[in-house]
Amino acid sequence: MARTSGPETREKLLRAAEEIFAAQGVDGAQTRDIVRRAGQSNPSAVQYHFGSRAGLLDAVMAGRLARTEAALEPLLAAMTGEPSLGELIGALVTAEATELRDDRGRRCLRISAQLSHESGVRTRIPHPTLAGTAYWRLICRVEDALVAAGLPEALRLERLDLALTLIGAAMADRARHHLDGATPLTGEDLFLADLTGTTEAFLLAAAPGPTPSSPTPSSRSAS
Repeated sequence: MARTSGPETREKLLRAAEEIFAAQGVDGAQTRDIVRRAGQSNPSAVQYHFGSRAGLLDAVMAGRLARTEAALEPLLAAMTGEPSLGELIGALVTAEATELRDDRGRRCLRISAQLSHESGVRTRIPHPTLAGTAYWRLICRVEDALVAAGLPEALRLERLDLALTLIGAAMADRARHHLDGATPLTGEDLFLADLTGTTEAFLLAAAPGPTPSSPTPSSRSAS
């Protein structure tokens, strides 16, 4: 069997990792299964090319982010004036949806949905793969829109983090349907429009008022 070059082996490991992480989950996937799926006989192949299992996962997500960035940057560049919150969310949803076009992207959507809590939104310290990206700049602009809406800091950061989780989960679920050969309930245009509108409505929901405290025994009227 002909030997493959380093870049070829690296690409095989990336593709195999996408399949295994998507099928078995980020926490459940075994490195040996990835190496076997990539057709490699050296059990240390992942460590050699990526340093560790975590390094391989970061490389998978870096490739996924690069594709999303390529779709997102022109959408942001085309915006004029001060875009509305709906326009910002629409750009994010549209860019993310480009991963639904093929099985590779669909697998990566299923993987990234499991990692949405690692974005760094709640602390405003981006994950290293997000620092300086159009994706992170968009997140900051969405938060600015929530400031203008009058939401307090803790609530807007929590909502923004949950909104990204919602988008990721919706994309991952649709990706699963495609990978399983099932027909989604809605067409893509309706799906994207509804996800954009639902996310915007969630972010802009009125902040809850003070929770009424339970009456103390002394304040209860005698029966």
